[in-house]
Amino acid sequence: MVEKVVIMGAAGRDFHNFNIYFRGNPRYRVIAFTAAQIPNVDNRFYPSRLAGPGYPEGIPIYPEEHLTALISEHQIDLVAFSYSDVSHETVMHKASAVMAAGADFILIGATYTMLTSKKPVIAVCAVRTGCGKSQTTRKVVEILRKRGDRVVVVRHPMPYGNLLQQVIQRFSDYQDFETHRCTLEEREEYEPLVDMGIVVYAGVDYKAILKAAEEESDIIIWDGGNNDTPFFRPDIHIVLLDPHRAGHELTYYPGETNLLMADVAIINKVDTAEPSRVLQVKTNIEQHAPRARIIMAESPLLINQPDRITGKRVLVVEDGPTLTHGGMAHGAGFLAATLYHAASVVDPRPYAVGSIKKAFHQYPHMGPVLPAMGYDRRQIEDLQETINRTPCDLVLFATPIHLSRILSLDKESLRIRYEYRDHGSPTLEEVLISLMNRTDFGSLKR
Repeated sequence: MVEKVVIMGAAGRDFHNFNIYFRGNPRYRVIAFTAAQIPNVDNRFYPSRLAGPGYPEGIPIYPEEHLTALISEHQIDLVAFSYSDVSHETVMHKASAVMAAGADFILIGATYTMLTSKKPVIAVCAVRTGCGKSQTTRKVVEILRKRGDRVVVVRHPMPYGNLLQQVIQRFSDYQDFETHRCTLEEREEYEPLVDMGIVVYAGVDYKAILKAAEEESDIIIWDGGNNDTPFFRPDIHIVLLDPHRAGHELTYYPGETNLLMADVAIINKVDTAEPSRVLQVKTNIEQHAPRARIIMAESPLLINQPDRITGKRVLVVEDGPTLTHGGMAHGAGFLAATLYHAASVVDPRPYAVGSIKKAFHQYPHMGPVLPAMGYDRRQIEDLQETINRTPCDLVLFATPIHLSRILSLDKESLRIRYEYRDHGSPTLEEVLISLMNRTDFGSLKR
């Protein structure tokens, strides 16, 4: 019997799970994908050229709200949950709805969909979105280059556009961002690495991406997305934890899986977190991932002319995913406004328009800060209009790229950056080099 399947996703992990687990498998026929978390990635098709034999018209992608209707209409046998950064409770609520509608509900094992590389792989993952993966990836790049290694970074997928044009994406300069029509979210991940002279790969078909990355690297760094597990089998698995959300390392999917697999557990932001929360996270690591090497780290703010903040009415623009499905009320920008004595932080909610206004309704936990969301041109325009409508003296961008280069603004702006910094000993370099010097580093079955 051929089982009829719906894959629940968010334009990333879902496509990888299809490519590795379902495509070409005579046991299954995938009837549809559903999409959540990311705006405007539904109501399109996974193309037939990518879906393979048996899918001449491709596979439709519906909003997740249609799931139970799809189960009923198509007599679906199996629903595969395939996205990340959701609480364990939320996963089980979705499982209950699926089972009540008459289908089985599965989670595909993390290691089952990992591809094995010919080259050593170091994965940088996290237990939640916004723990500090990006700056840690840059630090790992710095450590490896100092050793003389050729490094390529492969990023968790963000294929929010034309999927046929995003099968393999290679970024080595700013023109590549234009060629691939990158969203703000994509640029925020790729641009800081390209600025370092690093080649970044991403896309849809990670078998093909892995093969391309292997051709120009000694070591591949997997730069994770959200709190998802790596698509490549890592020789060293680095996992970030956030004491501002202490306890989430045990209660979010699949972040807890990352924790349990960790070789290195980095407790980040210890310079701004309550010591009791840091201790709680450390205790959870020791109890649940006792083989992981624990490192303490900071995310120091880097600001040119911080005195420009003092006494000003400031609009704070924070990293979007950290606030939205990451669950944070605010981020580094709000901390900077407080630290450098802004006269006030202007609440953007009364001035929000379009998709930005909708995001505030969808994520009511957010504080008086603006999430930098730009998944498509319309949303970028909404972000720009919201900023220009908000009465303030200064726009404070706490985002990985300086959005003033992309947006047309009628206000002064200042950018805050944050980088990885070790907090005491052992350092990331000490631990990483120690693990790389093991006799079994790079010797995964290949």
